[in-house]
Amino acid sequence: MGSISLKGKGRRWLLGGHPWIYADDIAAGTGEPGELIPVFDPNENPMGWGLFSTHSKISIRMVTRSAKQPAREFWMQRVERALSSRRRRGELDPAGACRLIHGDAEGLPGLVVDRYADVLVLQSGCQGSDRMRDFLLELILEALEIPVRAVLDRSDSSVRRLEALEPRTEWLRGEPQQEVIVREAGLEYVVSPEQGHKTGHYLDQRINRQRAADWVRGVKGARVLDAFAYDGLFGIRAALAGAEHVLCIEKSATACERIARNAERNGVSDKVEVVRADAMTELRRRSKAEERFHQVIVDPPAFARNRREVDGAARGYCELNLRAMHLLEPGGQLVSASCSYNIRTERFREFLSQAAFDSGRDVYLEDMAGAALDHPVLLTLPESGYLKCAFLRVE
Repeated sequence: MGSISLKGKGRRWLLGGHPWIYADDIAAGTGEPGELIPVFDPNENPMGWGLFSTHSKISIRMVTRSAKQPAREFWMQRVERALSSRRRRGELDPAGACRLIHGDAEGLPGLVVDRYADVLVLQSGCQGSDRMRDFLLELILEALEIPVRAVLDRSDSSVRRLEALEPRTEWLRGEPQQEVIVREAGLEYVVSPEQGHKTGHYLDQRINRQRAADWVRGVKGARVLDAFAYDGLFGIRAALAGAEHVLCIEKSATACERIARNAERNGVSDKVEVVRADAMTELRRRSKAEERFHQVIVDPPAFARNRREVDGAARGYCELNLRAMHLLEPGGQLVSASCSYNIRTERFREFLSQAAFDSGRDVYLEDMAGAALDHPVLLTLPESGYLKCAFLRVE
């Protein structure tokens, strides 16, 4: 078994509460890829146990501060803790969807598990979660208490390159499922586990979509624009809430087809228009044409995947939100999201403020929301709080 001794800086960092230890903060020691190993301070006092990576800058992902080696009971308690929080909130409806395991934030480093009805899709992002995948899956299936028809390992994200891991897509249980139907809170939609983004869908915006739709209910004849629409669920929820017309703008042909199918499935095809186009370009064109909407949603992909991209992202966010503000009727609502962890909340507010100033309009921040509660934010791991969703009133 390997072990690691920390430098003084690493010790101080760990005592500050953050669960990650970086390679530069290790004084001595090593381990096998993904091995669970003990961690010691510079004086060889035990500081806990963590999962080791041989390649990532994040060398250790701590799982416990106890000197006692975690055994099966420890890991089952972690799984049960995660599932019980979903159970308490009523998120385990067999026909619905939710995130079951949110990785490092729930003490299960590198592992994400999403549930779409009776299909589970997992993603492993580090050597430790790869090594423990089968063991943890068995615990999850034992504790879940919901029938599971199939399990897909969709570990194909780019972050695996940082761990010297190859992308992997593999059905672990049951027959391959090309599509899964999810029903939640009056909405029905299609998920493609193998082909869709992330694990097939964006579960983190679930509650924000409902909130945006609630606003539409109070607007007679509402016109809604949903940019970067993906599967169109912001827009389709708006149509279900009574919007007169919903315009979904999406660049992907496959996603456009999915929007149309989801609209038809929910009986709102007559209200939902799908336009395949680059969202930034289309927003500019419609602004010049002086089109106006009561609600505009802009939920783009990550503009800053690392710190080096933050400056470029600033220009993108300011320009995107400026165009969205130009398209709004007085008193309209802008729902603007950023899924880039490297864009912190205060920095995102600065971008929105700059866009508001450039627009020449009075813009009020009514709320800054995050991801749905099944994507918990661990306070000592700020990286787990990546999503920001601003609800703005534009006068």
